[in-house]
Order: sequence, then structure tokens, then C-alpha cells
Amino acid sequence: MLLDPSKTVRELALASPNATRVFEKARIDYCCGGDRLLGDACEAAGLEIHQLEQMMKESADPKRGTIDFQELTLVELIRHILNNHHEFTRHEIARLEVLVEKVVTAHGQNHAELLAVKSLLGQLFRDLTQHMFKEEAILFPFVAELEQAAQQKRPRAYPPFGTVNNPIRVMTMEHDTAGDILRELRKLTSDYAVPADACASYQTLYRSLEALEHDLHQHIHLENNILFPRAIELEARV
Repeated sequence: MLLDPSKTVRELALASPNATRVFEKARIDYCCGGDRLLGDACEAAGLEIHQLEQMMKESADPKRGTIDFQELTLVELIRHILNNHHEFTRHEIARLEVLVEKVVTAHGQNHAELLAVKSLLGQLFRDLTQHMFKEEAILFPFVAELEQAAQQKRPRAYPPFGTVNNPIRVMTMEHDTAGDILRELRKLTSDYAVPADACASYQTLYRSLEALEHDLHQHIHLENNILFPRAIELEARV
């Protein structure tokens, strides 16, 4: 496929669900940095546009099933986010809080960066826990109500926060903060490169943190680039 460098990263991510896997490999931010032009994003990643095109071609797998998230209803999309991303994140927070403590105790004296990793993870985990609670208690139920009102052709409820733009603005800012922490973690760990003296727990921690990063990128992409814009557009019509 021929890529237009004047299109945004978000536009490619929406047009081709396969693109997010390529962006992960190329270290191109498609969730919080989706407004960036493809040409600029490639330049920042040290790639030519034709190299990204080749990566897209090589990653295409006709046997691999992909979900067209834009075809889902908003309730279906929310259910997917809850079941696949919120559940995974909560499970990993509980597991990684124990694991990072174990690794810091065993290796913190020789690897001082682990203390900073532990501190950043504490902040990230606290932020994510509060963030997911607000989505589940406030934003997601209202978006579901909007869609139900549209389907039933009735007036929508009017929430105390006024318009869906208000919680979405907060959620987007919190996504940006999470993205900043993820970038700092990757920098601190030299792209999750384990040192020569790393034990099995140390290696597991870094592999798990990288997996969490990838999942959060996809999680934020689904909200920032699909759920939130559609919810705003729907509210304007109902």
C-alpha cells in the first residue's frame, strides 16, 4: 500500500487495524500522538515512508483475524475495552506491584535505575486505577445512555458534568500523562534491555512491562481515536 506522508498517524491506524502492530515495532506513537503527520512521525523514528510501507506489507497476514472497531456499536466497543484492557491492566497491576518489589530488593543496590522504575510504576498504577474507575463509573455509562437514547429516538439524559466533552477532556489529559510515564520507563530501562546479571524475575518484569506498554497503547488508541470522537459526535445529534 502507498502511504501519504501528509496523512496523520491516527488516520492510518483507523484505516488499517494492522497498522498499530507496525507502529509498535517502529516506535511510532499512535495513541497520544495520533495527530502527527506520517511523514514527520517516520522522520522522528528514523524511517523513510517507503520503509513503513514495506513494514505494513510484511506484517499483513490474511489468516489473522482483525476486529474493525469502527464497525462496533459504542456499547460493544466499551465492552471490548473493559473485558480486554481494563481487566488485563488490573491483573497486571496486582502482579507487577509484587514483582517489582522483589526485583528491587534483589537488584536495587547494583541497578539504581530500578528505584526510579518502581517509583514511576507506583504513580502509573495509582493513576490507572483512578482513571479506570472514573471511566467505568461516569463516562462509559453516559456514553451507553447516549447510544441507547439515539436507538430509541428519545431525549438523552443530562448529566451533572454538562457535556461528554468534559470527562473526555480529563480522560485524554490522563492518557497523555500515562504516555509520558511509559516513555520515561522505556528510557530508564534502555528499551527494556535486561542486564547480564538479571535473574528470571528481573527478565520477567521487563518483558511484562513491555507487554503492558503495548496493551496500554492499544487501549488508549481505542478511546482517543475511536470511542471519544464518536461519543462527542453522537451527543451533538441526540
